[in-house]
Formats: sequence, C-alpha cells, structure tokens
Amino acid sequence: MRTIEELETKLAEPSDALISEMVQIKGDIMILGVGGKMGPSLARLARNAIDKAGVNKKVVGVSRFSDKTLQQELEDYGVQTISADLLDDEQLQSLPEVKNIIFMVGYKFGTTGNEHLTWAINTYLPGQIAKRFKNSRIVVFSSGNVYPLTPVSMAGASEEHPTGPIGEYAQSVLGRERVFEYFSLRYNIPVLIMRLNYAIDLRYGVLLEIATLVKEQKPIDLSMGNVNVIWQGDANETALRGIRFSSTPPKILNVTGPETISIRWLAERFGEKFGVRPLFIGKEEDTALLSNASQSHYLFGYPKVSLRQMIEWTAEWIESGRVTMGKPTHFQEREGRF
Repeated sequence: MRTIEELETKLAEPSDALISEMVQIKGDIMILGVGGKMGPSLARLARNAIDKAGVNKKVVGVSRFSDKTLQQELEDYGVQTISADLLDDEQLQSLPEVKNIIFMVGYKFGTTGNEHLTWAINTYLPGQIAKRFKNSRIVVFSSGNVYPLTPVSMAGASEEHPTGPIGEYAQSVLGRERVFEYFSLRYNIPVLIMRLNYAIDLRYGVLLEIATLVKEQKPIDLSMGNVNVIWQGDANETALRGIRFSSTPPKILNVTGPETISIRWLAERFGEKFGVRPLFIGKEEDTALLSNASQSHYLFGYPKVSLRQMIEWTAEWIESGRVTMGKPTHFQEREGRF
C-alpha cells in the first residue's frame, strides 16, 4: 500500500455481504457530514456496493464543502453532492427527503475554549436532524468516549456497560445519543448508534501516530497503555450494513476491532520494521478507554482487515513518505480535554 489511489480503492472495496444487502435496503442514502475524515470513502464505498449490486439507488453527500476539489471528486465518482450548513435551519429544511440517513457530523478537537459550539453541533443539531428526517432510518456516528475508563483486565466496555463520559466533548456526544433516542421514541424513527473507536486510515490514526514517533525516535507516553482500532473501510461498511438494524428505541453498537492492543507492543512491532528501539515515558495505567465490539462482530463478522495488515501498511506508508492529514487522535487523553 504505497499510493493514495491504492488506499482509496481499498477503503471503498465492498464485501460480498454489503453488495448483497444493498438489494435489501430500500431507498437512497444520504450522508450528512460527508466532507469529514471518513465521509468521502464511505460515499465511494456505498456507490461501489450499489453499482455491484445492480440496483438503482442514489448516494447523496452533504457538507459545507470548504474543499471544492473534494466536492468535484465525489461528483465525478457518481455521488450527488449538496453544499449546506446544517446549523442553518433554512438550508437544513431545503434538503431532499431521503429514506436512509447516515449522520457523521461532529465536533471534537477545539472543544476546550469553544464548548458552546461543541454542544451546538453535537447535541442541538441532532434534534434538528431527527425532526427533519423523522420519516427516515438514521445511522448515527458516535464515540466510545461515552464510556468511562475501565480496567484493562475487563477488555473493554460492552453496550451493556453504564456510560460515564469524561469531559465536555464526551458529555456532548452522550447528549447526541440521548437526543436521537428521544426523537426516535417520539416519532418512531429507526436509529442505529455506532460507538466508534478508533478508525484507521493510513493518513491518520493511532497506528500512524505511534509509528511516526518510533520512526522519529520520539518518546511515547504509555499512560493510556491500551487501545482498540479498526480499519476505516470496515467501520464504514458497518455503518452501511447497520441501516438494516436501525430500530426504535435506538440500537447501540460498539464498532472497533477485536483486540485490546498494548501501546508498548505496538511500538515494538514498528521498531522492528524500522530497525530502531522505541522510546517510552510514563507507565501503563490499570485503566484505559476500551470497547468490547463482540456484538458488532456477531452481526457482521470480524473486520476484513487485520491488525497485522494495518501495521504492515502503515510502516510501508511512512517509509514511502506518503501524505498524512496532520490530525492527531489524542488517544492519550485521560482527562477528556480536547
């Protein structure tokens, strides 16, 4: 995996199961917040699955599209685009009726000092979306941050575990979920809430961050000593296949890989790839932000792309000097300040 073209192709490669299920999903698909990190590849994945299924279905992507190049690229790929600010009610109301909505809008980094905008985007806007699309099925991107830090020995919080968000970002994300839950019950809207952590694209993500620190011989903080990750293509596929599992009250689904990954172990694997010894500071705490995604794996099977494959691809990407997004995950954060 050495070029952006190869990466984009892999991220948008639908499984046979997704292709088959596209026949069963009735109506078009609209992605709100398509301009974010995961949105473009999700739109392409949906378009590819629909085309391979041989069904007549539109994929519509909505964003402010500050990057007009991205808008044109999506149009060229067969994705219909609409430029809109969803916080503007007039623009929101002007959007077309679409049977299946994937809600990807969120605000995380920059929360500290900008809390009002965080709550507006993460908690107020979901209510407006739910009212506007109360005749649709809605898949909502959420975050594993709604859980508290749990003992590493527990191997992650399952959906049955009580929420316990740390910090205003995580609190506002739980607010997003509660607002969608309220409107789901009020208007009988089928909703699926995806608690995701952490998606991996070779241009950003936990693996890229650890690998870069190892390569540049910079110290790695071990205080958040364990993480979960999932290939972005697998996470996006879960969102599309999850349309069929939306329900009222909303179905909650953790979405991540099956491993509880040691940061120390991960750094050592990259050290082997690069021929260097990783540098560490601090020590592993007994707790971490971890999710148990066994329910997702039961419904959809294990992710197609394995952890070892992601490690290989990430090392190749760095060695080749390929472009990165410069968007750190801040997975090390234990106090919830983003």
